[in-house]
Amino acid sequence: MKKLTAYGVFTNVILLLLTILFVFPFYWILTGAFKSQPHTIVIPPQWWPQAPTMENFSKLLVQNPAWQWLWNSVFISLATMILVCATSSLAGYVLAKKRFYGQKLLFTIFICAMALPKQVVLVPLVRIINFMGIHDTLAAVILPLVGWPFGVFLMKQFSENIPTELLESAKIDGCGEIRTFWNVAFPIIKPGFAALAIFTFINSWNDYFMQLVMLTSRQNLTVSLGVATMQAEMATNYGVIMAGAALAAVPIVTVFLIFQKSFTQGITMGAVKG
Repeated sequence: MKKLTAYGVFTNVILLLLTILFVFPFYWILTGAFKSQPHTIVIPPQWWPQAPTMENFSKLLVQNPAWQWLWNSVFISLATMILVCATSSLAGYVLAKKRFYGQKLLFTIFICAMALPKQVVLVPLVRIINFMGIHDTLAAVILPLVGWPFGVFLMKQFSENIPTELLESAKIDGCGEIRTFWNVAFPIIKPGFAALAIFTFINSWNDYFMQLVMLTSRQNLTVSLGVATMQAEMATNYGVIMAGAALAAVPIVTVFLIFQKSFTQGITMGAVKG
């Protein structure tokens, strides 16, 4: 039996407190979604719904286009994930394994772009979106995220592990660039590709700031943005808001719990050079 030490007890207590701190908001959202409006604001608080009700979900779905909001969130996240993974894997592979003039400068620009907050590029970005005529469309949220510098950086680190000998052998056998990437490089960087896909999906789903700036009409809102609009100045139905928050949180938490093993494996492998 492993001997308990003061340090071990201390770290376990700290981890337990942090777990409670992070899990409690999610617990409060789920329980609040099944409480009636008076019970959500009662003092002292009701820690568990004594009379569970589906009324909040009924009001959410009847009074608001919640299913449309949910579909918008799913579509934006999936489209962004596909486009980011495609562009980042190809760009990372080229920056890692191809030699061309200005390669280091280009990679330096990507690194510098990672340090820029979105607020810095917001004004020119909005002007470009308006010039293209796609403001208040889902494309206005998707396209600015396609050239994600972090995605390029991550896939470049994975591509560094591709043996140059394999690429040269494929070239000798007559493979073109696309075929070499797909048949030789992609199977090696697949763990990183999976990690980037999960990370991009979660990041796109939670990108409230970009959605707030680019989307205005009610039908084009995402689920998180739609829930935020339900808060009134004089009277707020917190039960309905809790139901909307649960609708926004449960899918993304489920995705992460299902694929967390692939995510952690991919990130770990990217940190180890073969």
